[in-house]
Amino acid sequence: MLTKIHNFLPKTRRERLKVPICVRGTWDGVTIDELKPTENDHVVIKRRDSAFQDTELRLWLQSEGINLLFFTGIDTSICVETSLRDGFNIGYDVGLISDATASGNKEHYKTTLDRVGDYYGLVMSIERFKKAINHLDEWRKSELDISHIPDETWNTFLDEFELLDPRSFALTS
Repeated sequence: MLTKIHNFLPKTRRERLKVPICVRGTWDGVTIDELKPTENDHVVIKRRDSAFQDTELRLWLQSEGINLLFFTGIDTSICVETSLRDGFNIGYDVGLISDATASGNKEHYKTTLDRVGDYYGLVMSIERFKKAINHLDEWRKSELDISHIPDETWNTFLDEFELLDPRSFALTS
């Protein structure tokens, strides 16, 4: 596909031109049983590095009221990072699950983790993600609004997950 779109590609892409990756119907395009979608799952066919480009993902997320996205997958320094940046740049809060991502180039992988953590969003392990989601789920179940969470509880959460306090920069009406 790249040669039908681009005229100038770095030599490092040479191998990808010989053996395309993740093509539907090939061995590396198959979804493993543990991750196969159910009839209730929304499936987005990704055609480019970014999950947002040439897909209905943004429209679907908006229709569901989703504004926080966590990314997993391969190749972290290409597809995952491109999707994450696009999501951030169109207004989503983003995070990356470090032990649910992979890359063939360890240097690129490390750079992506550092870049995401420094500029775009959260980088955390699956275990840390579960802990954060459990906190948020408890608050949701109790129907607490951020503004009604006791300051001590909220500040502890922000400190634990190294987050800026959105009350200090969020637009208010």
